[in-house]
Amino acid sequence: MRHRFHGLKKIKIRQSWNKYNLYNLSRIKSPISNRQTFFQQKWAAKSTSRAYHGETIREKHWQRMFRPTLRSVVPMNHEYLARTDGSEQALGRGSGLEKMPDGDRKPQGISRTPYMNMVYAPTERRLDTAIFRALFASSTRQARQFVVHGYVKVNGKKLIYPGYQLNPGDMFQVEPERVLFATGARKDKKERRAGRKMRARAKSSKEDVPKKEPEIQAAPEEVENQAPQDPKKVLTSLLTQAKSVLKTTDDISGKKKQALRAFSREVRRTLSRRITDTTITDSLDAQLLELTSRLNISGSTTTTATTENNSSPDAKPRIDGRTIVLPSDERRMLREALAEARENPIDPSKPYATPWRPREYMSAFAFVPRYLEVHHKICSAVYLRHPVARPGLGEVPTPFPAEVNGLTFNWYLRRR
Repeated sequence: MRHRFHGLKKIKIRQSWNKYNLYNLSRIKSPISNRQTFFQQKWAAKSTSRAYHGETIREKHWQRMFRPTLRSVVPMNHEYLARTDGSEQALGRGSGLEKMPDGDRKPQGISRTPYMNMVYAPTERRLDTAIFRALFASSTRQARQFVVHGYVKVNGKKLIYPGYQLNPGDMFQVEPERVLFATGARKDKKERRAGRKMRARAKSSKEDVPKKEPEIQAAPEEVENQAPQDPKKVLTSLLTQAKSVLKTTDDISGKKKQALRAFSREVRRTLSRRITDTTITDSLDAQLLELTSRLNISGSTTTTATTENNSSPDAKPRIDGRTIVLPSDERRMLREALAEARENPIDPSKPYATPWRPREYMSAFAFVPRYLEVHHKICSAVYLRHPVARPGLGEVPTPFPAEVNGLTFNWYLRRR
């Protein structure tokens, strides 16, 4: 990591949402000067543009990625192509004898195609750059970190190579929690203090709770008082108890281990059959109690009872015996507030500010290129096609004019 990644004296534009980078964007100047030689102009253009496009890529690697051919498209009149096959355009070409379609004239002032803005199109295929363009990370370096740490999947499989070249149709996905952290606002002092207090309380509560030993055997009185349970659930609990005995007790003989494993196999066979009665489960329960008694393990099983909420959903709130009546607008606002609080709650344990809100200075960089289809609700995107140049538009996002990119193209073209 460079010491001055966002320098204010020597301006370098980076692929980042940092506030210093936004400030440098507002005061960027052309690096080209009339006092420089042509070689110096090309080198200055290359140095300035490479700080933004793929600054994590080594120069030798980028020289291998560079392609002298630039992708572009020419818009054509689809109605004219549907009516004719285009053969009449060859008649008298250049002499004014060719006929234009009805109602069509040669458009005046056609926008020029910025071919030179497509110099760095190969870098847009990289996985880390695509994650940054899809607004899943606040910088390409953070996107690279997400990939290396295993938070990114491509076509459903985890990929840890940030330089992977995407192909048209590839879908990549980032873990939503990472995206919320990357694009969310930072915590202030009060929120950080609340998070530290919550972690301290959780740590102290863990230290106060004594460790409980595995509870296996049930007292006979409790067994008699318990209500009849589902045989399937009883068998499953017996199987888990047998497994816990095998894991927790290391000083038992081989014969007793064989008996416990035989009991586990019998429970599995019983579970595979259809059970309508509790006689089988009772015999298996007695068998497990006998096995555990031979191992000199004593304990009592605790049963947890769930309490149901008896309050009906249609009950109306009352104050002093009177029903609260709210207007329709206030009821709608209350419903929206409750939904928002449920979807975006306050959680001090998160590393970002909650309720979640976008980070500062994000709006200046919040755009999605045409060659990506992004679904922000599930934090996934599809690489539709390679970026192309069209009249008046180069699909590779760049803060530099075509003149700077043209000099950069000539620098690398000479070195091929």
